[in-house]
Amino acid sequence: MSYDFTKFKEEKENISNYLASEYRSVQTGAATPQVLDLLSVDSYGSKMAISHVASVGVESPANLLIVPYDKTLLKEIEKVINEANLGLSTSADSTGLRVFFPKPTTESRQRMVKLIKEKLEEARVKVRGIREDIKKEIEKSGKDGEFGKDEEEKYLEELQNLVTEANRELEEMYSKKEKDVLGE
Repeated sequence: MSYDFTKFKEEKENISNYLASEYRSVQTGAATPQVLDLLSVDSYGSKMAISHVASVGVESPANLLIVPYDKTLLKEIEKVINEANLGLSTSADSTGLRVFFPKPTTESRQRMVKLIKEKLEEARVKVRGIREDIKKEIEKSGKDGEFGKDEEEKYLEELQNLVTEANRELEEMYSKKEKDVLGE
């Protein structure tokens, strides 16, 4: 019998997706529609993502243009963006809503680097938690006689290799985002 690491791989993928989602919401000074991905507005009695009720485009490197499909939602979209405390400013006119991204200061860039480092650590903690769960499963299966001591050690080593690979991927995501934040 061999141990199936599918559970670990699925969880690792979920963690990577979570970290990528968190990193998309951290602004780097460049206008990116993904910053608005987690915001939703009340539209016809239900909560909907801004991108589902409006066209969101990059108008210039420092601002987005949001054109609601239903003009009555313009004020609601503006309110949601302002209440989200993303550090963005807005201006509504006849063409739609402009969202301005401030040029980050050195201090704000350092705060963002600290934030993305914290998000990286959260992801690493989740990976360690999964590793511990699977390690216990492998050790229990070994004690129950499902496989021998040599196989148990082989599976634990394989698990550690998967953890190392997962942490390397998370670190690469962090390094890339850090460069974006610092403008390198």
